[in-house]
Amino acid sequence: MNVQLFIPCFIDQLYPTVGFNMIKVLEKAGCTVQYNDTQTCCGQPAYNAGFWGEAKEVCHKFIQDFEGADYIVAPSASCVGFVRNYYGKLFDNSSVHNEVKALSARIFELSEFLINILQIYDLGATLHANATYHHSCAALRECKIKQAPLQLLSKVTGLQLTEMADNETCCGFGGAFAVKFEPISVAMADQKINNALAVNAEIVISTDMSCLMHIDGVIQHKKSNLKVMHLADVLASGW
Repeated sequence: MNVQLFIPCFIDQLYPTVGFNMIKVLEKAGCTVQYNDTQTCCGQPAYNAGFWGEAKEVCHKFIQDFEGADYIVAPSASCVGFVRNYYGKLFDNSSVHNEVKALSARIFELSEFLINILQIYDLGATLHANATYHHSCAALRECKIKQAPLQLLSKVTGLQLTEMADNETCCGFGGAFAVKFEPISVAMADQKINNALAVNAEIVISTDMSCLMHIDGVIQHKKSNLKVMHLADVLASGW
């Protein structure tokens, strides 16, 4: 199966290991992985900031970059959710309307691609740790992803996964929200960290590095020993 990678901006610039680990996981699952190095952003930051015209230009490039790809897989439910749910609004009744509709059906977040398309549950990963899982808003609400990551994590040898309180509550990041409403944003992340520590978690795992980046920032400020790991990093552990 041929797969095109979409690597979000912040992963490209700040967490490239997540991208490399996603490649390892997909190749182990039997995929032929390709990467178009002309790709840029999905357009979400500009769109959320109200710059719809500028966002549309970036989104149009995204459509061109991934034209003809069998499947597009990304380590970010946030980006996938934006393409699926907002490209149609930006390009409604346009010349690329049908292309956008097809694109929305071909783009997947990593966990849902592994479970729903490849029907692979066990990647042979090993990670001896106590962990808890954070359901990102984008995964739950934009992509309707809930069980797929948990199904994959349940097959990781040595991983003790314990549900924390309010695991479906926002971490407080929300992109521009963290900048405009910093005290509220930090307080929400602080509560998330406290909930994780309350179940003796050593690691917080999620599908979205944007959430984990925000949580980790508050962890560093609190000087806590709690760690964060993207799902791709966990699935590539131990082999």
